Amino acid sequence: MLNNAKLPKGGGLLLAGLAAFAYYKYSKMSEEQKRNIVGDLKQKGQKLYDQYAPEELKKMFANKGNTTSANHFDEGTHFSG
Repeated sequence: MLNNAKLPKGGGLLLAGLAAFAYYKYSKMSEEQKRNIVGDLKQKGQKLYDQYAPEELKKMFANKGNTTSANHFDEGTHFSG
């Protein structure tokens, strides 16, 4: 959460106004513009992840990404009743 002591007077109101304005502008965009913004954010996020994430973290996520849902539920699917 934001610490009010660090914000100037009216800072919370300013942040709320900026958030409302950003939401308004986003709601008025076309679907293509929205897809472009989301795509750009994903590319920038991937670039930051590639540059700054530790190798241990990358290996941990790579190992989890290789599992399939069949592996998680295989043992319980052979129910005999």
